[in-house]
Amino acid sequence: MTLAEKAYDALRHDIIRGAFAPGRPLRLADLSERYGMGFSPLREALNRLQAERLVTAESLRGFRVAPLSLDELHDATSVRIMIETQALRAAIQSGDDAWAAGIVSSLYALNLQASRSGGEADIWTLEARHYAFHRALLAACNSPWMLEFFDRLYAATERYRIPILLAATHPAGRDVQAEHSALAEAALARDADRAAALLEEHYRKTVEHLSAVIRESEPDLLLAGAAG
Repeated sequence: MTLAEKAYDALRHDIIRGAFAPGRPLRLADLSERYGMGFSPLREALNRLQAERLVTAESLRGFRVAPLSLDELHDATSVRIMIETQALRAAIQSGDDAWAAGIVSSLYALNLQASRSGGEADIWTLEARHYAFHRALLAACNSPWMLEFFDRLYAATERYRIPILLAATHPAGRDVQAEHSALAEAALARDADRAAALLEEHYRKTVEHLSAVIRESEPDLLLAGAAG
């Protein structure tokens, strides 16, 4: 892995997790001190992140963490639904035993972590397993482009989910684990129509909850990030 790739991974990780607040300037001198890297790999990483819409750049103001907005959240979610339902249908059609096993194992790991409490309730482990489950559903779609767009859009929407997870704000009357289980069951049963419908419903419920919390909590969730 090159220095530019390491810089990209570190910056992307910190932006998605909220270590840098939306709109915060990303000065090369500060980043160099934080990550122990030179300006060149950091600048290359920032340009990549700008292409992914996680960073903005202005000629006189330099790089900044991209702002958050409800319009962007709804737009990104709508595109996720379009791409992922198509990818899921393709994966169901072509998926083999290894694909099915990946869904089963990732769902088990996700549910296990979701049931933990106290010191074992690590939000970052939960988030990693959540990503792994949704990625496993699409793994057999045979389209690197679809999987790349999944990664980009997942990152874009996770910037909204992370503050909610950190605030331990849960949607009333919603059983997310049951939604994941039903989605996995439909995929494994090769019921593409049901699986696609469940995936869309799952995402629409999530965006409705996030939107409601953000409206009540602004500017805290849109403007505040963890100290970094």
